Amino acid sequence: MNTWTHRLSTNYLPSALLLLAVTLLAIWSLTSTIPQDVGVPIITIPRGIALVCVGFVAGVLGGLIGTGGCSVMLPVIHFWMGYPAPTAIGTTLFAVIFTAISGGIGHLARKNLDVRATAWLGGTGIVGVVAGSYLFTLLSSHANLLNLILGLAFLWPAVRMIWEGALHAKKPQQEGSTVPGPAWGWALMGLFVGVLTGIVGLGGGYVLVPGLIYLFGAPVYVTMGTSLATMIPLAVVGGGIKLVQGYVAVSSGLLLAGGTIVGAQLGAAIIKRFKPTTLKLIFGLYFLYVSIKFIAGYFGIAVW
Repeated sequence: MNTWTHRLSTNYLPSALLLLAVTLLAIWSLTSTIPQDVGVPIITIPRGIALVCVGFVAGVLGGLIGTGGCSVMLPVIHFWMGYPAPTAIGTTLFAVIFTAISGGIGHLARKNLDVRATAWLGGTGIVGVVAGSYLFTLLSSHANLLNLILGLAFLWPAVRMIWEGALHAKKPQQEGSTVPGPAWGWALMGLFVGVLTGIVGLGGGYVLVPGLIYLFGAPVYVTMGTSLATMIPLAVVGGGIKLVQGYVAVSSGLLLAGGTIVGAQLGAAIIKRFKPTTLKLIFGLYFLYVSIKFIAGYFGIAVW
């Protein structure tokens, strides 16, 4: 096996198999006689294409800046596709399972992650997800309060990305292939991120990325891969819980997932050739808009 073939099979074959599995599941879900989710829009051909495209954009962003893409998918399917907030949260967290697996595999193949730190972050994160998912069930019937929490959750990545994008703030440029710091520090961060993931369904990358870089002094590229890999157990547990609870529109989630798998591989492949400051500014402004929209909705103010 030549070098090119070896790299192709190592980097892309697992994700290609994952994409095939998701595609078959999506076809089965769309053609089966299982009753459609109540309150969820019917999936037409244009809507299905739109979901795949949204997932692709979210996956590219996730692969580039180490997030799972929920922060792109959730507001789009909630505000512009008409999914109820609890269902939007559950569906995007379900979709990000596949984003994280695809992006995590891509970064692992390129040695862009710290396996030990990932194990600590993901292990305690699972405990946090379970606790956060319980809190989510208490909040799911209070749509306005859930909107306020989501708005505040989006405010943090918005401010951070605008600051880094507009001011070109420099991250610490440590070298190496590991995340510095004590294991108990990773454990506490994983627990905190897990609770947030269980409540707001945003994967946790928007906390993990700046936390690992600024609190632990982790190398930037290792941070991106470690963040995505950490989201695998968080999304599997959180998405699984929400699936059992009935907050996942399965067909929609699988279509989003198909797009994210391809997008996450692209993002992971080009991360070292891309200066993300402009992208951060654009998405930071978008997240700020989404935050304002959610918070305004809590106070009964409609923002287009």
